[in-house]
Amino acid sequence: MPTVAAVYTAMNIVDSIKELFAEILPDVRLINIADDSLIQDVIAAGEVTPAVMRRLVAYYQTAEEAGADLVFNTCSSVGEIAVLGQQFVDVPLVQIDHAMAETAVDRSSSIGVLATLPTTLGPTTRLVRAKAEAAGRAVTVYEGLADGAFQALVAGDRDEHDRRIMAAAEELAGEVEMFLLAQASMGRMQDALAEATGKPVLTSPRLGVLSVARHLEALANEEV
Repeated sequence: MPTVAAVYTAMNIVDSIKELFAEILPDVRLINIADDSLIQDVIAAGEVTPAVMRRLVAYYQTAEEAGADLVFNTCSSVGEIAVLGQQFVDVPLVQIDHAMAETAVDRSSSIGVLATLPTTLGPTTRLVRAKAEAAGRAVTVYEGLADGAFQALVAGDRDEHDRRIMAAAEELAGEVEMFLLAQASMGRMQDALAEATGKPVLTSPRLGVLSVARHLEALANEEV
């Protein structure tokens, strides 16, 4: 049985990721490594600090030592650090949002990136632009920050979280062909945003887990 270790910087998506693995990869052993102080420190500093970077790399290494065949990074705010982290582990390190960004640039030339944290908005916007460049596609990226939404979610006010995301989307709806949700914690808004704006909306959890499935299949084929 293959083993995947998912690394989280917040607790609010652990259950949804576990459910997706149970649905898509029921024969995979899932290890969950969560440290919600990571995202708190990133928010406080406004960036990924060297201390956060070191702790993340240590978690990736711990995952490998625990027997993981693949490490799944579930936080977009630290996605750029995961690229660095790959240098410190010998197993694949898959990022939750890369498949989403690739799908977005394949389907649209005008993308609205919505985020509830500025520390996620920047990295996700850069990721989409990098994927567009790699694909040789001309893509315009618009940024929409639902300021305060993440804090509302942490405080347990889901309605306020959702309201702020909806407001950010409505401001960009006339400019974009598609929306991309920068954080996995925003995934619950996918259908509501699509209905309200009339635009396709992509979110990362399912696409990320499907990407894990493809990587595991590739690893299995290498062993044959």
